[in-house]
Amino acid sequence: MQRPGSASLDAFWEQLATAGNAALLLDYDGTLAPFHNDPAQAYPYPGVETLLDHLNRLASDRVIIVSGRALDHLRPLLKLHRPVEMWGSHGRERQRLDGTCQALPIPPQTRQALTTVESWQPAIEALGGRLERKPSSLAFHWRGLPEARCARLREELQDRFAGIDASAGLLWHEFNGGIELRAAGADKGQVIRQILAEQDASFPAGHTLAYLGDDHTDEDAFEALADRGLGILVRDPWRPTAARHWLRPPEEMLQFLEQWLRVRNTRRS
Repeated sequence: MQRPGSASLDAFWEQLATAGNAALLLDYDGTLAPFHNDPAQAYPYPGVETLLDHLNRLASDRVIIVSGRALDHLRPLLKLHRPVEMWGSHGRERQRLDGTCQALPIPPQTRQALTTVESWQPAIEALGGRLERKPSSLAFHWRGLPEARCARLREELQDRFAGIDASAGLLWHEFNGGIELRAAGADKGQVIRQILAEQDASFPAGHTLAYLGDDHTDEDAFEALADRGLGILVRDPWRPTAARHWLRPPEEMLQFLEQWLRVRNTRRS
């Protein structure tokens, strides 16, 4: 598609100003936080946590973090004063506001395939890659390596993945800085559909929703949202996307959060 313009955002602010209820869904890595060679050090951009705390105090709004990270890896990075709803592992894990968590089960054949993939660790590390374990996937990182080494790692993983039976239910996903092999049955599009269903049931008179994300894994969310809300690509440079608007991080992303807060604090009834 063509690069999104500003008209969609102007119309969105008008809609948000009169919406009785709204939901703001946010990816983490690359959206709220810069990428880091060590994912455990990928803390939010300055100002993000303060803005999230303010947004989380809006009585008529939901703030939801939707990440490919495992929840156990995401929680230590966000220091918030109020609990926030989180979805981890691309929607396979959910933490509600009361702290309760739930996770989709993984079929035995998929777990066996993940065990096989985990056995590749020594060979991949010998090439300079790094393995990250998640509840329903394994991610191989190569951020910071020379381009030729990244290509070699991708080729090695492709050759090995070709030996995994398709019936195992293990999917290949590329992300910014690596490859993730994850259990089928959960993606960020399903999160969007679930939240839309909950909002529709709670607010049949109408509501507003926006989703901000940067990576190819966020395209599932943009496509699921379609014209039910505003999908926003957060990255520099721009790339073709199903999102309807584009922001450069961190400045324009922070400005969006600030504007959301202003609009909702002064909204017209």
